[in-house]
Amino acid sequence: MSGRVDERDRDATEGLTRRRALQVLAAGAAGAAALPAVACRDGSESGSPSAQDAAALTGATSGGNPRAAGTPTDPDLVSPAVWWDLLLTEEELATLAALSDIIIPEDERSPGASTLGAHDFIDEWVSAPYDGNRNDLTLVRGGLVWLDVESAGRFGGRFTDLTLDQKHAICDDICWVENAAPEYRVAARFFDRVRDLTSTAFWTTAEGMADLGFVGNRPMPRFDGPPPEVLERLGLA
Repeated sequence: MSGRVDERDRDATEGLTRRRALQVLAAGAAGAAALPAVACRDGSESGSPSAQDAAALTGATSGGNPRAAGTPTDPDLVSPAVWWDLLLTEEELATLAALSDIIIPEDERSPGASTLGAHDFIDEWVSAPYDGNRNDLTLVRGGLVWLDVESAGRFGGRFTDLTLDQKHAICDDICWVENAAPEYRVAARFFDRVRDLTSTAFWTTAEGMADLGFVGNRPMPRFDGPPPEVLERLGLA
């Protein structure tokens, strides 16, 4: 692709330089204060859930075991429901999906991270009304802007429009904080957080556990303890 930025790319980056994107990222990486109310996907505005919102859900359940009623502080694991608004836009989710597939791509053993909903998991995480999650929202949103600014500057398009090799070229510069050049150090913190959240989302699904070879959570008539070779390896034999 050429280095020219077309009108669509200009709309995405107008008024926001690479320097400004890095400033937003730095704020998130340093533990920024909570963001003010922001627009949701349905066009409404959302801030922190109110006490009334939480109280309305007390004892409520969407099905399953009626005794697993669930409250905001004791969630219903049988019929889970997210009681806060999801904040990321469709464009942000599309970029996250593309990035998560760079982190965990499809192979012969399992589908890619986006197929298993890693980007939706991240949306739920960063939208949660807790201080750490709000800081992640700042970091992730700033990082997504940085990705598009960097993509436009290098290759003349949004991150989602780049070829696989072009996406890898950008991600290779930010994939490890310790090895990142000074100008990419803050962006690398964004990538590190998204990698962690993508991995959490992927390897807690049935497909991800199968990919990992996890064989736990299965009923057994008896348990004879760890095999001797394991105990020996741990120095406990």
